[in-house]
Amino acid sequence: MPHWIDHPDALRSRLQAPVPRIGLDTEFIRERTYWPRLALVQIALPTAEGIEILLVDPLVPGMTDALAPVLRDASVLKIMHSPSEDLIALRHACGVVPNPLFDTQAAAALVGIGAGIGYQKLVAEITGVALAKGETRSDWMRRPLSASQLEYAADDVAHLFTLHDALSHRLADLGRAAWLDADMARTVALATEDAPETWPHLSMRSAQFLDMAAQARLLRLLRWREAHARRADLPRSWVLDNELAYALARTPPATREALSQAIAAHPKGPRKLVDALWEALTRSLPDEADAPDASIAERRDKARIRALQDAVARRAAELGVADGVLASRRTLEPLLDTGRWPDALEGWRREQLEPVLGRLL
Repeated sequence: MPHWIDHPDALRSRLQAPVPRIGLDTEFIRERTYWPRLALVQIALPTAEGIEILLVDPLVPGMTDALAPVLRDASVLKIMHSPSEDLIALRHACGVVPNPLFDTQAAAALVGIGAGIGYQKLVAEITGVALAKGETRSDWMRRPLSASQLEYAADDVAHLFTLHDALSHRLADLGRAAWLDADMARTVALATEDAPETWPHLSMRSAQFLDMAAQARLLRLLRWREAHARRADLPRSWVLDNELAYALARTPPATREALSQAIAAHPKGPRKLVDALWEALTRSLPDEADAPDASIAERRDKARIRALQDAVARRAAELGVADGVLASRRTLEPLLDTGRWPDALEGWRREQLEPVLGRLL
């Protein structure tokens, strides 16, 4: 039976006794905000009888402060499943990223169970237990939560220790525990830094049809949008949608008044942000001359990228893992373009791939 925790002192009391590990999950919403809003925190604690599950209400004043110490405690391993967004939600609410970390999804991928496997499927694979999925799209901000919500939330951490034990043994048998440790350190570092994307225009497919001057304008607008969305805690598309950003970059208004008219004519135009948009559109960035050309995707040698992907696939098959665990096309493309290994491929991935990719580069 899970315990509902709605007072910070109750949480502190439950977390007083030292434990080597906890299971951890969150429920959050992100429909109307930039930052995920923490709605529930589920914690599994080891006990002499097995486990104790806490369902923590982070909407209670002072609760996130009471939660932060265990997240920060380096002596307590945090076992989570696919936690990238959970880490951001916890960092934003509690001011700390859980560390050290064991991601059961990442561990499953490294032992060959499958890349990106969901929690329910992984539980079924390892324990044979079939979990309900009925509350996936629930309103987790309402109070009180329903009995089915509480059961679903408890299930999300009830099997994490079993998964951790099984996957840790498989990683050790394969000699890949250090691979996961390296991936977890990188995951924690990325969530802690949470830096905006340096070249966001590359993520817009339509940017490849712009000349370099227009790409520079698009870069200015997208960086401004990211900064404003973070400050105002609004979804990016609510600040400036991609269609309008592309149109303004391709055909920039000659005057502020023309920009105002263009925004007024657009159904999603941010009318109150005309001055800020004009400033962003017309002010050069200090590093925009270094921006990669988005149109290189059209000119890239598709046969060479295919050859790299095939080499990755062969090595992945030898290791018994999915291709994407080693390298995705997105990480291979900059390697092909520049010859420099991106951060995402450094470490054990480079050790595995350099011998087979080196001759193709």
